[in-house]
Amino acid sequence: MTAHSHSPRRPGRTAFMTALAVTAGYALVELAGGLWTGSLALVGDSGHMFSDALALGLAALAAYLARKPVSHRHSYGWARAEVIGALANSVLMLAVVLVLVVEAVLRLHEPKPVAAAGMLAIAFIGLLINAVVAWILSRGERTLNARAALLHVMGDLVSSFAALVAGAVIYATGWLPIDPILTLVIAALILASTLRILRDTLHVLMEGVPPAIELGAIGKALAAVPGVAAVHDLHVWSITPGQVALSAHIELDDLQQWPAILSAASVLLHDRYGIGHVTLQPEVRDAAGARRSAVIRLWPGKSGPRSPTS
Repeated sequence: MTAHSHSPRRPGRTAFMTALAVTAGYALVELAGGLWTGSLALVGDSGHMFSDALALGLAALAAYLARKPVSHRHSYGWARAEVIGALANSVLMLAVVLVLVVEAVLRLHEPKPVAAAGMLAIAFIGLLINAVVAWILSRGERTLNARAALLHVMGDLVSSFAALVAGAVIYATGWLPIDPILTLVIAALILASTLRILRDTLHVLMEGVPPAIELGAIGKALAAVPGVAAVHDLHVWSITPGQVALSAHIELDDLQQWPAILSAASVLLHDRYGIGHVTLQPEVRDAAGARRSAVIRLWPGKSGPRSPTS
């Protein structure tokens, strides 16, 4: 005897595909501009934009797979494809950070002349392009997958801004070290954001309790439902960050009360905690309940656990 409900599917991948086309197109422009002006910063930024295009392609694929229906082999569907996409993009972003740091250190040791005026123009257009792409992605639902893809674009947005500032400083003063110095600052900011998304992604894949939910509070709330003697084997996890699931064993004295208990518990979990997928298993309470509470966590109801001699 169980209760189930499912969250609706997320919207499609149009935003990812639009962002992918814009990003890949301007990455080619930046690459050509970097080779023309001799700016290693622009060549590096074009490489960053190509990695963004790859990230957006992964995000689009993950969004597509997440819409596939449930099957005999995937009873939850493919919703976690978006979480896996976020994981892949986070790892890719760590590689980008490593490349940026190595490139910046090399430039500090061996500064190269830069055509600052051309660098300024191309970096400014790149800034506008990345701002548009970030705006497109920010209008969608903030899934882990979308956040990871947006992180790539925001990193490139900041990188374009840094290239713009570096170009202006070089144009005005001729001081070349400003470019690698700003690159190191950008790498540190991107690393901090990437580690946060990576932490959230791994927490979902490890089926941890969602951060906004307190397991003990849910156990006490379920135990307070009229007719419930105790609650044990309570588990709460995320299928994806937007789809929370729960399973629990509900002890009761009278099995005939189960339909009313099931209805009340389902409404409680949905309305108070936003849990959309619920599985509750009824158990008629007996003397074993007291012994079980000694080895697993149990939330007693109003009547409390029964002793072995009662």
